[in-house]
Amino acid sequence: MNGAAPGALAGRPGPPTPQPRRGSAGRSLLATVAVLLMAWGVAAGNTAIAYASLGHDVVPIVTGCVFVLAFMIVLRVLHHAWWLALLSVLPALFVLVGSVQYAPEAALDRRGVRESVVVTADSAAGTSSNHHRFTLAGPEGELDETLGYRGSNPGLSVGDRIDVVRDPEGLVPMERAEDVDPEGRLDGLVGGVAGWTLITLAAGWRGHYLRRSGREPLLDGMY
Repeated sequence: MNGAAPGALAGRPGPPTPQPRRGSAGRSLLATVAVLLMAWGVAAGNTAIAYASLGHDVVPIVTGCVFVLAFMIVLRVLHHAWWLALLSVLPALFVLVGSVQYAPEAALDRRGVRESVVVTADSAAGTSSNHHRFTLAGPEGELDETLGYRGSNPGLSVGDRIDVVRDPEGLVPMERAEDVDPEGRLDGLVGGVAGWTLITLAAGWRGHYLRRSGREPLLDGMY
């Protein structure tokens, strides 16, 4: 009996070879397209929120952070690993900054009033504060609105003449004319979305590869 045992064992069929799941390519493509639409929707939606809440930057900042976090989680679900999701942080910063700052700068560029003014006072002068409020005087006298700057090196001092852009509706804070660059903000936003698009395509391919090799990404549990 001992001599027959090896032969009997050898004749037994081995474990079945994992086969690709039928329709997995279609599910992978559908999931990838859905995540792509989410990426584009986050950028467009948060920009629209920024337009609707001009003068209240905290609103699109908060919603943008929530949207970005949600996108990272969905991206992780798509390919069952965190490394690509973490890689998406860099383009996420471009998406967040672009979506928050494009709307107010576009509003200033479209309807803003440009003036040449002189800096007459700095609220942080003689103090250790890095929160500067510059008082400005134009051709018709002192402006009601001040120019804000947070940082140790504002590059301005009393007596300097600069060009500023003011919102006649008073919704968007005044900015130096040289800092109003909606095209640059839009380029950053588009660049961030392009980065997300490439990462999503890579995640979709990786998720499909795992399914084909029998290692199921977390996404398959949702179908």
